[in-house]
Amino acid sequence: MNTSEIYVDHAATTALRPAAIAALERSFAFTHGNAAGHHGAARRAKNALEEAREQAAELIGAARPHDIVFTSGGTESDNLAVVGSALPSESKVIVVSSVEHKAVLEAARGLSRFGYATRLVPSDGNGVIHPEAVAGVVDGDTAVVSVMSANNETGTVEPIDEIVERVRSVNRTVPIHTDAVQYFVAKPLDVAAIGADLVSLSGHKFGGPTGVGLLSVSSSTHIEPVLVGGSQEAGRRPGTSNVAGIVAMVAAMADVESERRRFAETAGVERDAFERTLMEGDPTVTITAKDTDRLAHFSHVCIPGVLAETLLIRLDAAGVFAAAGSACQSGAVEPSHVLTAMGMPADLAQRCVRFTFGWDTRPGDGANAARRVLETVEALR
Repeated sequence: MNTSEIYVDHAATTALRPAAIAALERSFAFTHGNAAGHHGAARRAKNALEEAREQAAELIGAARPHDIVFTSGGTESDNLAVVGSALPSESKVIVVSSVEHKAVLEAARGLSRFGYATRLVPSDGNGVIHPEAVAGVVDGDTAVVSVMSANNETGTVEPIDEIVERVRSVNRTVPIHTDAVQYFVAKPLDVAAIGADLVSLSGHKFGGPTGVGLLSVSSSTHIEPVLVGGSQEAGRRPGTSNVAGIVAMVAAMADVESERRRFAETAGVERDAFERTLMEGDPTVTITAKDTDRLAHFSHVCIPGVLAETLLIRLDAAGVFAAAGSACQSGAVEPSHVLTAMGMPADLAQRCVRFTFGWDTRPGDGANAARRVLETVEALR
C-alpha cells in the first residue's frame, strides 16, 4: 500500500500477517497432494491438515480437534451452522438477532420454503441484544438460536455467554450459534467457556488468507451438510481441502492469540485518536454505540449533512479507504438493516461510515485519517 494511503477498512478484510505468509510458503512444498488421497504426497497434506485442526481447536478452546470443520469463510460457516443444525431438527423455528450478518439472516429466511419460521430478537439503541429478549422468544419448538459475538458494522460486543445461559434455562438442548468473525481478533475466544455449540470464524478478518474459515461444532450437535458430493470434514463439508490456506489461517490465529493485548492497545489508541480528532474538528459528528462495549478497532460515525456514498468516493480520492453501513439495491440507497434495527432514522443511517483499524495500522493513522475526513466533509458542505 502507498505510504500516503490510510487503510481503515480492516473489518472488511485485513492484510496477511507475516506468520500466515511464511506458512503459505512452507505449505506450498507439499500441498499439491490431495489430503483425501492415500499416497505419500496425500499423507503429507493430510498430516498438515490435521495438525492445523488440532492447533485451531486448542487456540479457541474446542473440546476436540474433530469439532473443527474447515470452510471457505464466514459466510459458509454461518450458513452451515444455521441450515445444517436446523435441517435435522423436528422443530421449525429459528431465532436470530435483528443485527446479524446477512449470512445468518438470509440463511434463516431461506429455510421458510421448507416450513421454518424466523423469530427476530430486537436490539436496543446501541445494538445490544439482551439475554432476556432472546430467552423470551425461545421455546421447545426452537430449532437453532444465532446471536453474533460482535457486530460487523458497529463493533458492539454482545453478552453471548449470558445469552447462552439464559437460553439454556428455557431450552437445554437447542443448538446455539455465534458468529465470532469480527470478535476473534480483539477478544479472547473460548468456545467451551461461552457454551455456544457452533462458532464461526473467517481467516481474512484477522490476517489469514481470503477464502478460508472454520466452524466449531460441539460433540452434542449434529449438522447436516449444506453441500454434497464428498466425505471430507467427516462428511460435514465436502470438497477438496484448501490445505495451504488452512495452515496459513491457523498460523494467523496463533499470531492473533500471542499479540491480542497489543492489538487491542495499538488499534484502540489509533481508534481513540481518530474519534477525538474528528469530534474536536466537528462536534456534530456522533459515534454509534460509543457508550457500550465495542471492539477496540471499530469506529462507526454519523456525519450530518453528507451522504456516506458521496463521502466515501471523496475519501477514496484522498487516500482514505473506509466503508459505509448501507448498500445499493435496485438503484436506491437503503439504510443498513443493523442501523434500522437499532432505531436509527433512515436519513441519519445513510450518513454513517465505518472506520476500522488493524494489526498493521501505523502510529498516527487515526489522527491523520480524521483530519482528511474533516477536510473532505468541509469541502462537501
